[in-house]
Amino acid sequence: MISISTHVLDTGSGKPASAVSVVLQQRSGEDWVEVTSAVTDDDGRVAALGSGLTTGAYRIRFDTGGYGNRFYPEVVVTVDLDDGSDHYHIPLLLSPYGYSTYRGS
Repeated sequence: MISISTHVLDTGSGKPASAVSVVLQQRSGEDWVEVTSAVTDDDGRVAALGSGLTTGAYRIRFDTGGYGNRFYPEVVVTVDLDDGSDHYHIPLLLSPYGYSTYRGS
């Protein structure tokens, strides 16, 4: 079974982004179905965003507008989990006018 965690860092302030709402969705045909939701902790982390997941396409929707980012009110990261790994860590680096993500460890 597969698990997902995430970590949101505010590169503009150099601090973790706490209290960011995060939603995990899985593709089902042409639709996206919510699997779970969470809020980042004081360290900007969601240690167990999803667990017991199967292979397939997922997306993580970060409510960055609720965090105060007006230019990017929402960041959506879509991933295809099918390489045989049992855990995926998907961080988000956020700044006022940009963001990036990568596959963490």
